[in-house]
Amino acid sequence: MHVSIVGSGYVGTTVAACLADLGHDVVNVEIDADIVASINAGEAPIHESGLAERIADHAGTRLRATTDYDAVRETDVTFLCLPTPQSDDGSLDLAIMEAGAESLGRALAGKDDDHLVVVKSTVLPGTTEDVVAPILEAESGTSIGEGIEVAMNPEFLRMGTAVRDFLEPDKVVFGTASDGAAATLRELYAPILEGEALRASNNASGGEPRARDGTDLVETDIREAELIKYANNAFLASKVSLVNELGNVAKAYGADAYEVLEAVGLDDRISEQFMRSGLGWGGSCFPKDVNALRAGARQQGYEPELLDATVAVNDEQPRRLVDLLADHVPLEGARIAVLGLSFKPGTDDIRKSRALDVIDALTARGADVVAYDPVAIENVRADYPDIEYADSAEGALADADGAVVATGWPEFDRLSFDGMARRVVVDGRRIDIDEDALEVYEGLTW
Repeated sequence: MHVSIVGSGYVGTTVAACLADLGHDVVNVEIDADIVASINAGEAPIHESGLAERIADHAGTRLRATTDYDAVRETDVTFLCLPTPQSDDGSLDLAIMEAGAESLGRALAGKDDDHLVVVKSTVLPGTTEDVVAPILEAESGTSIGEGIEVAMNPEFLRMGTAVRDFLEPDKVVFGTASDGAAATLRELYAPILEGEALRASNNASGGEPRARDGTDLVETDIREAELIKYANNAFLASKVSLVNELGNVAKAYGADAYEVLEAVGLDDRISEQFMRSGLGWGGSCFPKDVNALRAGARQQGYEPELLDATVAVNDEQPRRLVDLLADHVPLEGARIAVLGLSFKPGTDDIRKSRALDVIDALTARGADVVAYDPVAIENVRADYPDIEYADSAEGALADADGAVVATGWPEFDRLSFDGMARRVVVDGRRIDIDEDALEVYEGLTW
């Protein structure tokens, strides 16, 4: 199938490369000429496991990029993978989505063949039908259902595992208003729904398939599909915050939260996933999606008290980490190593990273911060030019009066702390650490 992807950010680039990997002909439409040049040169514009190899394999054959929206006319389906950033009040800013829909609509004006437009960006219920569809109609001169169809296909991609998440999903959700739109999406996703993508992914990576029975297909209406993504992330964010709350309670009792929650996770009504207590959630999805759902609920006249509490618990964890360190190290003038800057291992994304909240709290209390991350330093440097950056974890620990673990990168496991001035570590992610080699070891929730 011939597919166009509008937007070459994290989601758009991953979706484009994976669809090309499934055998589709894909064109990325992107306004940033540097990103276009990168993709056409076979180079990934973002750091994501498994992405660079797929772009290198398919660039110039089944995958290309362009700044010209007219390229969509040669395709059967277009995915809108555009940013929907958070406004000051937590609501979504749809300006980029609206501009993309306008350009897409103009490009589709006069197209003879039917065309399916799929919103893949995370948007609140009603956006596809009440915002995107009218723009497409106005700019193309074509009525929805009479040459152009719209659909919603939310993404469930996690940074660091996005390629595998796309090729081996737990579920695929189609929100459509017509049988034709649903049939097009089923054809597009057939290799995934039939398990062919899973086998190809494991053969290419040498990995084992996930322990599941296959991919579930959810076919529903458009508004339900829009809300499924928010409900999914709100549930997971709430679970993490509840786990962290329980971890805080366990620490107050002198109990090991990890042992407690490991047992709780054996209950199949709860599961063991997202049961690691610690510094909290960040990134581009959970914070934005939970805040957008909170703002949207209030616009509908409902006070989302549980979601408010979810955010409050999460926002408190970095302060608790710094308070624990302050119990052992006078922070004013102290040299403190911060290990990890990205919001999770496997990505260079620092959006809403809890590590940055830790740095803010440390510097506010007069500490001198030296930070290290395997891939995210340059993304942090522009906003934090006054802190020191190390070339390695050991370099950050050298002569430090204390250290905090903010991101659980595997390379932090079994570190040597011999070079520290004082071997005091407060761990927000429960890395594999030799506690006997330290003067003080504190886990945030254990």
